[in-house]
Amino acid sequence: MSPDKRPVQTKPKKERKAKAPKPTASPDGTMTHKQVLESLSGLLLGMFVSILAGTVVSTSLPLIISDLDGNQSAYTWVVTGTLLATTVSTPLWGKFADLFNRKLLIQLALGIFVLGSALAGFSQDTSTLIVFRVFQGLGAGGLAALSQIIMADIISPRDRGKYAGLFGAVMAVGTVGGPLLGGVVTDAFGWRWNFFIALPVAIAAIILLQLTLHLPKHPKRKVHIDYLGAVLIAGGVSLLMIWVTLAGNQFGWASLASFLMVAGSAVLLIAAVLVEFKSPEPIIPLSMFKNRTFTLSVVASIAVGVSMFGTSVFLAQYMQLARGATPTESGLLTIPMMAGLLISSTYFGRVISRTGKWKAVMIVGAVLTVVGSVLLGTLAYDTNLVLVGIYMAVLGAGLGMLMQNLVLVVQNSIEVKNLGVATSAVTFFRSLGGTVGVSVLGSVLGTIVAQEIKTGIADLAPADQAAAAAALGSGSIPQVSTLPDAVAVVVESAYGVGVGSVFLYSVPLAVITLLAVIFLPNAPLGRQNAVQLKKAAAESESAPELTLAEVATGAVALVDPMSPVRTASPEHPVK
Repeated sequence: MSPDKRPVQTKPKKERKAKAPKPTASPDGTMTHKQVLESLSGLLLGMFVSILAGTVVSTSLPLIISDLDGNQSAYTWVVTGTLLATTVSTPLWGKFADLFNRKLLIQLALGIFVLGSALAGFSQDTSTLIVFRVFQGLGAGGLAALSQIIMADIISPRDRGKYAGLFGAVMAVGTVGGPLLGGVVTDAFGWRWNFFIALPVAIAAIILLQLTLHLPKHPKRKVHIDYLGAVLIAGGVSLLMIWVTLAGNQFGWASLASFLMVAGSAVLLIAAVLVEFKSPEPIIPLSMFKNRTFTLSVVASIAVGVSMFGTSVFLAQYMQLARGATPTESGLLTIPMMAGLLISSTYFGRVISRTGKWKAVMIVGAVLTVVGSVLLGTLAYDTNLVLVGIYMAVLGAGLGMLMQNLVLVVQNSIEVKNLGVATSAVTFFRSLGGTVGVSVLGSVLGTIVAQEIKTGIADLAPADQAAAAAALGSGSIPQVSTLPDAVAVVVESAYGVGVGSVFLYSVPLAVITLLAVIFLPNAPLGRQNAVQLKKAAAESESAPELTLAEVATGAVALVDPMSPVRTASPEHPVK
């Protein structure tokens, strides 16, 4: 055969077919806009499910507790039980994120959350409802911490504002749409269907996370889980929360039971601190509190948690028990709050991303939180609903400018090796503030309402007093629509005064948030995601002139080693 006419050698079809590239980061950790969106899709759906499963119940919760013959204490515990489990589990999820596969962890958290939600739909009394809500809280702790950690893996602090609109939209649709959907479902099919509605969406979210979220493989290393520290922290915080919830109802604030519970909680938490100092892998590294940004953000987060959780809990009671709204109407009436939060978080997130300036935005947000709390403190059962909407919008705008940015500034300033635990710690203290706040304020609300109803009934005619005793004698939360007109007015007035007082009592905490934000160090936002930071931290070990602080704040940029270009910093100007 002639050399010119040799048959062309072709590779088998199997060898020529290349695999489609995964939407993962390049070796230096950078990701295109398309890759980021693909990686975020499952995360966004998972967040939507968690928000929906929580908010879909909020407007129907007064009806649920009434149907299960629960009282104000049971109402508070249904909320507190979830927050307690979220609070206790959040630092554990954050520590696990620094040790294990984050993708698997968030899928596990989502599964636990939705399973707890589905089981809650079969509750026959408030006790079983509280238990299943605790399961929800365990999953919610993982979703709250891991979503923020994974965001830091793939998006730099400076660029995060570009995607604030997506997260804001998911938060708004879940938060505003959840109560509306819950109200409609409750009115049409019954409240139990609120707990089942998120199941198909959750299954889709788990599958989408598997297909679209591609994180770098976690390096294999020997890990040490601080089980003793975890038990002591969980036990100390739980005992404190139980005391706050029961004191004033089951026993006095200054009683022997109170003393024993507070003392027990203090002993457990002091022991936890001692264990954390000695543990090679502490659940919450106490050295992080040397970082002023972290410490002040923790203080601010505690106060923000009270405003955030307290608002969602007590506004639902105000709308239904002080204004006689149905669950559907209650959801519609709280739209201004969520609209303020969505618009402010989306708009100012983009402003921060474009300018790199964050402190002025957070100070304004803290001021609006104070103002909104003061305005909501003036609520009464006959306050003009237009004014109520304006007050809610002001508070929502303030919280929207604070919540995500508190996490952002911590992630921007902390060492990359502690990224997961630092992120979860901020979320942990926010949940802690919310849990304590809802418990204490719920106790205050119950006391004020009982006193106001007692005073109001004393002014009624004898026939109405008899009707009031028959309707309210059990101590359960009433359905206002079923009460005689005279008694309904007394109940509505009592809850109007009570909810207004609750917001007024939260004002000092909002002031503390403002002070903490004012004293935050005004550090520039870094331009590197967590993958890049880890690479830079490893390289800095062989470059003594570069500090980890520079790497962590993004002052040092990852560049081609052959390139002479290097980002300047105050300590190391470009030569």
